[in-house]
Amino acid sequence: MARPVTMFTGQWADLPLAELAPMLAGFGYDGIELACWGDHFEVDRAMAEDDYCDKKRKFLDDAGLQCHAISAHLVGQAVLDNIDARHKSILPDYIWGDGDPSGVNDRACEELKQTARAAQKFGVGVVNGFTGSSIWHLLYSFPPVPQSMLDDGFQLLADRFNPILDVFGECGVNFALEVHPTEIAFDIYTAQRALEALDHRKEFGFNFDPSHLIWQGVDPVQFIRAFPDRIYHVHIKDAIVTLDGRTGINCSHLNFGDPRRGWDFRSPGRGGVNFEEIIRALNDINYQGPLSIEWEDSGMERSFGAKEACEFTKKLDFSPSNIAFDAAFDE
Repeated sequence: MARPVTMFTGQWADLPLAELAPMLAGFGYDGIELACWGDHFEVDRAMAEDDYCDKKRKFLDDAGLQCHAISAHLVGQAVLDNIDARHKSILPDYIWGDGDPSGVNDRACEELKQTARAAQKFGVGVVNGFTGSSIWHLLYSFPPVPQSMLDDGFQLLADRFNPILDVFGECGVNFALEVHPTEIAFDIYTAQRALEALDHRKEFGFNFDPSHLIWQGVDPVQFIRAFPDRIYHVHIKDAIVTLDGRTGINCSHLNFGDPRRGWDFRSPGRGGVNFEEIIRALNDINYQGPLSIEWEDSGMERSFGAKEACEFTKKLDFSPSNIAFDAAFDE
């Protein structure tokens, strides 16, 4: 049976959900992955109002849309990050507060715990998100980085996320890190180390997104095969490397959409990701969850892109065979 095709609403949070939901249903989507910003899913209201989750679910049901996950990327980023002025623009006022870095970190930790409780109340089993990283800025080892500084970064993950994951465990909800540059895990080896730092506890897994791997030179299929029991959610998102001899993979401080960049995101099927092999690998690990499109393409009108992406993904998906093709040859 085909997996549901959903849309992550994070890049659509400028639209109220009442406007966005019928639009996506009209494009053919089976469901939506609700971002915990805008009015799409408000954690504070979910916990404060007895009927918030029931009303949200009824609204989606009436629109003919499923919801299998909510996503807390923005608040999650503030759990491990070294907080600075950039974070004010992505955080709710009640998390930012006075901007004192340690206070922001503490409030972000508490908000992720509340998000687990809200997910349980809403009836979903996965919260996608980011962790942030206190050591991302140490990526290029000059001045030389002592191993102890990297060890401290993964220890901080354990110190801050274990209490968060305790709440996730109490709620029967899993946290799925979107492995991504600027997070504590951004490729296969750092993902392995993150799992080790957290003692491989069940509540921590991954939101697989190939777009963040391919431009780093990491084969997304190898990521799936490295963590077959930890793929808790899947994003369908594409990217392309456009190195032309003038630009580099670090992108020269050029923002997304600038044609001079060395790589950029593309609408699914229009970049360099081999989605055929990804679907086959997901079948091999028996992934049954949604294929959630995260649509980002600065060069394409988004309504056109969202509709096309839904059609592309539905055509792409297929179930594995339950018989060997040569079984008919047996006597």
